[in-house]
Amino acid sequence: MTHARQEWEQLEARDLAPYAAHSARSLGRRYSEADHPVRPSFQRDRDRVLHSRCFRRLEYKTQVFVNGTADHYRTRLTHTMEMTAVGRTLARAFHVNEDLTETICLAHDVGHSPFGHRGEYVLNDLMKEHGGFDHNLQSLRAVEKLEYQYPGFNGLNLTWEVRAGLLKHEAAKPGAALDGHPIGPFQYLEAQIADVADDITYHAHDVDDGLDAGLITLEQLEKLAFWKLAAARTREQYAALDDIHFLRITIRNLLDLQAQDVLREGHRRIKKHNPKTLADVMSAPERIVAFGDEMSGLLDEFSKFMYRQLYENPAVLDANKEAVALMRGLFLHYVEHPETLGKKAQARIAEEGLMRTVCDYVAGCTDRYALEECIKYGIK
Repeated sequence: MTHARQEWEQLEARDLAPYAAHSARSLGRRYSEADHPVRPSFQRDRDRVLHSRCFRRLEYKTQVFVNGTADHYRTRLTHTMEMTAVGRTLARAFHVNEDLTETICLAHDVGHSPFGHRGEYVLNDLMKEHGGFDHNLQSLRAVEKLEYQYPGFNGLNLTWEVRAGLLKHEAAKPGAALDGHPIGPFQYLEAQIADVADDITYHAHDVDDGLDAGLITLEQLEKLAFWKLAAARTREQYAALDDIHFLRITIRNLLDLQAQDVLREGHRRIKKHNPKTLADVMSAPERIVAFGDEMSGLLDEFSKFMYRQLYENPAVLDANKEAVALMRGLFLHYVEHPETLGKKAQARIAEEGLMRTVCDYVAGCTDRYALEECIKYGIK
């Protein structure tokens, strides 16, 4: 039996917490559109993100290791999908809107530059006199302006709730608003969940990739309190495991321990502050969805190790430095030769200015396309 949109909205009203985002109460879209007969508004948004070009390009963008260096390393796309799974689990456990949480997770990195965070730093440096570059703001820009899917308007025309959910760094700024509606001082619960799901995911999967790359060893991990906790749980669950399965299960437990801690702490804070509406969550004395103090301490030590051993490892840095140097050269080439930009990008120069247009174009490049363009124009 097919449910009409109104029936789905009734199910949300029945099953979701009062402080959850409800499709029927959405603040709406920037451009007026008729409601879909079957899909609620946030489910419709999710489908629009999934069918967008900026989402598909994540398959060929770096997470930690430059895309194409090995078959099993995470890309921006696989990171996003793993994060989304965590986000949906948390949303369901908190009785908030899974569709909205999923959509924010799926869209959170669509504005990310090629070549990971090193690429982001380079674009920010190149744009320092022209408004800078931040991948979260660029994700919003991608879904609002740069996608070209529908007649009558640019972008995907997503609901306010999805767009606001992409502004996690902006929410804490005094008076921060989107379309006249406040987005802080804390985000609503679904956006908070997407934010913490991002952290939960990379804490686990970057360990997996680091082990595969040989840049992290089991002996090093065994000195870390967080790993010890996850490993102890693995040994409780299984009497005997070979080395490969021990690592796989322990990495899974890294995820589980974080998610369970967030749920415990979040439910404690909900009970403490008793929010009744989205506005109550956003104006609460503290963020609702967060790690507890003990887990935060464990993750602080763990993150410092990961930066030292993986993210700042010369093997990773050297590969990324070479790639982002080429990307810098490509950016400057487009500035000097804007006629080599794509036609849609060239058409935006009059409105957006040359520098922002070039930044949009380079940020939208996949690792592979950026390198192909460098070869095409003799950039070394």
